[in-house]
Amino acid sequence: MKNRSPSGGLVYSTDAGRMCPACRRPVAQCACRKASAAPAGDGIVRVSRETKGRGGKAVTLARGIALDEAALAALGKELKAACGSGGTVKDGVVEVQGDHADKVVALLQKRGWRVLRAGG
Repeated sequence: MKNRSPSGGLVYSTDAGRMCPACRRPVAQCACRKASAAPAGDGIVRVSRETKGRGGKAVTLARGIALDEAALAALGKELKAACGSGGTVKDGVVEVQGDHADKVVALLQKRGWRVLRAGG
């Protein structure tokens, strides 16, 4: 007999797609995630370079930016344009393709953020 979690365990439905395990609604209509729109951070943006799971290609990550989704997407667009490369914004993390950590740190400091270089 399998153990069942108290929150249910439904993660996908053929009718609605991905489901939130907490409120059991489709992810697009989830009430729990919208309640915590702006992630609480310590006020420090950490910029790092990562290659794991990307076929050896470097990606610059900026974590800990306490902005809502729309403002974070706009910031991501600005950073990508300044670096002249592509990227995305996923789960509150701005990803810029390539090793642009120095440029990203300089741009974020210029905008008034407290920035630390994380990793090597």
